[in-house]
Amino acid sequence: MKTLAGPAELSEEIKRSRFIAHAARVDSLDDTLAFFEQVRDNSASHNCWAFRIGQTYRFSDDGEPASTAGKPILAAIDGQGMDHSMVVVTRHFGGIKLGVGGLVRAYGGITSRCLQQAKCINELPKINMRLDVPFGSVGVVHQLLRDRPIEKLTEDYLDHCVRFKLSVQEDALDEFRQSIGDLTSGKAVMRKLLDTA
Repeated sequence: MKTLAGPAELSEEIKRSRFIAHAARVDSLDDTLAFFEQVRDNSASHNCWAFRIGQTYRFSDDGEPASTAGKPILAAIDGQGMDHSMVVVTRHFGGIKLGVGGLVRAYGGITSRCLQQAKCINELPKINMRLDVPFGSVGVVHQLLRDRPIEKLTEDYLDHCVRFKLSVQEDALDEFRQSIGDLTSGKAVMRKLLDTA
């Protein structure tokens, strides 16, 4: 997965309108709302945006003619092969109308250029898993988690077991599943969660 290593920003003037692109990594819908609130400019004519998180995507033209801002921003995100990424493009209107084609080129172009100059990283996809473990095997699980590219999201003590919610790097899943099965004599139960981003 190619995503942003950190926030990026690019400002350009196009026919006297000032366009400012802000890009950042986002991993949840809450992240997208927080980022938008952080960078939007209430004094601007428009704050248009798009994001992609896996198969989930959204975009907004924020008052620009339909499909002239949000869709080109999303197309630029996808065109750069980005995931878990959001771009907000703020426009301060300069008095010259750009027309439909001009808006599409302006919003899509500044997004592409912003992402091209941003520092990016490649991460392997992660899968969210639920792991139910007998009480006597909790120490074994803690040891396995220390030695592998796995993030423990939650650990809950239930009546019959300890339930972990884990984010497992995709290429480590089969080996981890095998290790858990061997070390718990097959008593641990692991299931994929549907809320994987």
